[in-house]
Amino acid sequence: MFKRARIAAKSAARRSTFARRVLAALLTASLLPAAASSVEARDPLLAYGARIVGDDARTRIVIDFDREPRFSVHYIANPERIVVDLPATAFGFPAKDLAARGLFKDIRYGKMDEESARIVLTTSGPVKLALAKVQADETGNGYRLVLDAEMIDKKAFAELVKTQSWSDRSEAAQTTSAIPAPQKAAPGDFIIAVDAGHGGIDTGAIGVDTKTEEKQVTLAFAKALTDRLNKEPGIKAFLTREDDEFLSLSQRVLIARQNHAGLFISLHADTLKQKDIRGATVYTISDKASDKLAADLAERENLSDQIAGKETVAEPPEVADILLDLTRRETQAFSISLAESVLNSFKDQVSTINNPHRHAGFRVLQAPDVPSILLEIGFLSNAEDEKLLLDEAWRGRIAGLLTDAVKRYRAAVMANGG
Repeated sequence: MFKRARIAAKSAARRSTFARRVLAALLTASLLPAAASSVEARDPLLAYGARIVGDDARTRIVIDFDREPRFSVHYIANPERIVVDLPATAFGFPAKDLAARGLFKDIRYGKMDEESARIVLTTSGPVKLALAKVQADETGNGYRLVLDAEMIDKKAFAELVKTQSWSDRSEAAQTTSAIPAPQKAAPGDFIIAVDAGHGGIDTGAIGVDTKTEEKQVTLAFAKALTDRLNKEPGIKAFLTREDDEFLSLSQRVLIARQNHAGLFISLHADTLKQKDIRGATVYTISDKASDKLAADLAERENLSDQIAGKETVAEPPEVADILLDLTRRETQAFSISLAESVLNSFKDQVSTINNPHRHAGFRVLQAPDVPSILLEIGFLSNAEDEKLLLDEAWRGRIAGLLTDAVKRYRAAVMANGG
């Protein structure tokens, strides 16, 4: 994802030591008093390059320094901010190189006093640094500070603010983790992320008769499935969204990975122009769609972020290929196994469309290490399907069949040493 950032880093590092020292001297003269007594104040660090990449689930900041910087990280609430404290530092890169994007809606940096500087990252919601470290530039011409931010929930952020210490800057955390432990999960539990498609401003499809919104149907099904799964010993299921809120596609994937999910099940109830088509369909990921129906559905679902006005960050083609290759190699076989288990549960119990296992390039299924399926429970464009989709008893029945499928899948994985 960050190949372009690394290339930029190498280019920046080729600047001559003389040029950087001249810039440091000029900036020092303008930013610091001539009589400063601190060694760091007389010869501040030079931050000579910066770049930022990412989206509203993960964002990386890289800052190039002429010497190794010590730093500390703290969190502030109302509004949520990440504070990075540094020794005296001259910031010599163009402001546009660190313009806010992704998880950050405002970025400010500058001198605090003769001996210190600070970077303040105002976030769009609760965020933690999954990685905060200094590493030597591979060319040997300086160091870089790498900050990898990931979204977390409000409770986790509040705990960060509550438990952090501001007393000792020397205890700068060089590496941190933003991956929370799954709530109520015991060692050895099989963890499942249940994703209710759409939400918030993204209503999804609309029922042909009742005008019910897809986001309501998927949330009701997700809650029923989660409750049923959690009745099984050794299984812990959780919702990616618990109410009517918008989550970007990348946020949904990240939530599953943060909670160490062993499965990801995304629930949908789409509409089709052909109102006579009805029944369930199970989709897995592929770089090439199995058919036009799958291709069209993936295209619509992948537009979810744009519907909500979110910026979709296009990955470099080579990165997208790597991610897809990882998915295929590490998890596609497991995803297909889960899809087959679901269809075996549905056989003679639930109506399915012709060729009910299909595949396409769904962005929400792209977690490289989490077997994932997208389940179209039925079509809101079909009157018969719509009645079933709104039937609480039928939801319970489907939840039971899906739970049976998950149990068979888990047993097969365990039997093979997984």
